[in-house]
Amino acid sequence: MDLYNNIKNNKANFFLLAGPCVIENKEMPFEIAEKLIEITNKLNIQLIFKASYRKANRSSVDSFTGIGDFQALNILSQIRKKYLLPVVTDIHTAEEARMAAQYVDIIQIPAFLSRQTDILLAAGETGKIVNIKKGQFLSADSMKYVVEKLQSTGNNKIMLTDRGTMFGYQDLIVDFRSIPIMQENNLPVIMDITHSLQQPNQESGVSGGQPRMIETIAKAAIAVGSDGIFMETHQNPSQAKSDGKNMIALENVEELLIKLVKIKQAII
Repeated sequence: MDLYNNIKNNKANFFLLAGPCVIENKEMPFEIAEKLIEITNKLNIQLIFKASYRKANRSSVDSFTGIGDFQALNILSQIRKKYLLPVVTDIHTAEEARMAAQYVDIIQIPAFLSRQTDILLAAGETGKIVNIKKGQFLSADSMKYVVEKLQSTGNNKIMLTDRGTMFGYQDLIVDFRSIPIMQENNLPVIMDITHSLQQPNQESGVSGGQPRMIETIAKAAIAVGSDGIFMETHQNPSQAKSDGKNMIALENVEELLIKLVKIKQAII
């Protein structure tokens, strides 16, 4: 069974998109991938390794954006081949969709770009699985129009991810009604348990976060039937070059996933 049908039809457990926010160097992503593989193999969780090859959406012009597009994409490709592990990365333009498709299994559309028709169509035309993050400014119901745009390319391998809804200028809230509403599109729905705890638009120019609430969001997401979980993790979040304020420490991932598996087993 191919990857998309496997994650869509496997009701016995949730699947996991996890990894660092961005490729920071040559060594870090391999260390994280190996630890995640060890954990998910024990818990029978389908793992998809996540890392951005470039961060185009940053608060400050001084923020780290990446080590170079092709250097980072090659690292993702190496992880894919070395561990036989599917990988996902974000794209930001139609041209990037075509470029990234040569290296990854899943193309991810960032929340702020979820209404950009040219990007959605280009991603769909690659034939890759496309994961679209619901814009913080969009309702769950309106995501059906995003789905229709992608389906117009003939690509039905689509996933939707909730990452919270704007609450004022500097906070996000999670409306868990979004999960069953988006599942009405007959597509896998994922809960992003780290970005949904961001506190954007801080005066410092660096987004804040509430990592102590990651477990709360994750437990609730599985309890209401989320098909998958998205999380960003790092060996030392305080030293991460992007989104460290809302990451989960790699050393805490296994304990959290054990709890989520127990909840999943209780509701099936």
